[in-house]
Amino acid sequence: MSWRGKAEDMGHVEEIGPSGKHGFGLKLKAHLRRFWWLYLILFVACTLILVFCLLYVAFPHISQHNINDSTLTIQSLVLLNPTPDSFHLVQTSVVGNGSPYHPNMDAFNASLSLDGAAPYAYVEIPQIHATAQATTVVDQDVKITDLDAFNAYNVAVLQNENVKLKVKGRTALHEMGFPTATVNYDKSVTMKGLNKLTGFNVTNFSIELTPEADGTNMIGTVYIPNPTVMTISMGNVTFNNYIANTPTFIGTTTLTNLTLHPGNNTLPMRSQINQSLVITQLLSTFKDGMLPIDIVGNSSIYNGQHLPYVEEAFKSVTQHITLNAGAALKAVGFDLSKAGGSPP
Repeated sequence: MSWRGKAEDMGHVEEIGPSGKHGFGLKLKAHLRRFWWLYLILFVACTLILVFCLLYVAFPHISQHNINDSTLTIQSLVLLNPTPDSFHLVQTSVVGNGSPYHPNMDAFNASLSLDGAAPYAYVEIPQIHATAQATTVVDQDVKITDLDAFNAYNVAVLQNENVKLKVKGRTALHEMGFPTATVNYDKSVTMKGLNKLTGFNVTNFSIELTPEADGTNMIGTVYIPNPTVMTISMGNVTFNNYIANTPTFIGTTTLTNLTLHPGNNTLPMRSQINQSLVITQLLSTFKDGMLPIDIVGNSSIYNGQHLPYVEEAFKSVTQHITLNAGAALKAVGFDLSKAGGSPP
């Protein structure tokens, strides 16, 4: 055998494994050298699938999750220029976002309702850049779409210490190069209510024995606390007055151009009272001159039109006060003690 033959045989031996067959590693290398283009295509395809899943599945899911975790706080709510089927709304809110993403949220149409009830109106929420604390202002005329629902809302606000307002709509989020994500905006906001106007009182009053041209024969001031962030224009609000715990009607009291502002409200009142009936009650039953009165809402008129939702609210709550009528009568020369009653 020649050296050349031996060399060829030695080279051949180097490529043969101990068993005389090709090793797995060598086969794999040969396979990859032959089909590398196929594996490159598979890698690119898997990468694209992963990217598309992130963009079109994960990002919308993350966006909806972040919307669900965001907060909504109403800082101020002003209702002006009321009509029987509309009002002007100026609402300042803060949207809290704890996410590291700060997307832009498109303007959208949102329904307003008591939590769990039918919507009473729709408003246009402006575009928001969702930073950690983003302020948004709604300033628009609002059409009441369901009067029964709005009546229920106003009754709830007047009667309860707290109420839940639902804001609901559908909008789109935009974040950097990600595709637009459509999300559902559904928030319940807990707000302070008027709590039956607890603290309502007539702080001072005087009696006029000779009525004015409109029949007013008692004037004074009324104190109404407003623990809410709401400013509410209600027009001329008239209340019926009764001897407490009886159906005995003694007259009406009107608060002209009533607008409740947050905090303490001291307002002028004008009353048309049946003075003869009051004096009869004082002489027969309330001889100490202290007259207990129940006050119940009657009507609300703004620009000559009744506001049914304000009327429904005030009719749902009765205020109980006690007036020192004996002292007021004595101030105008009528002394109950000399007329058969006890000194005030």
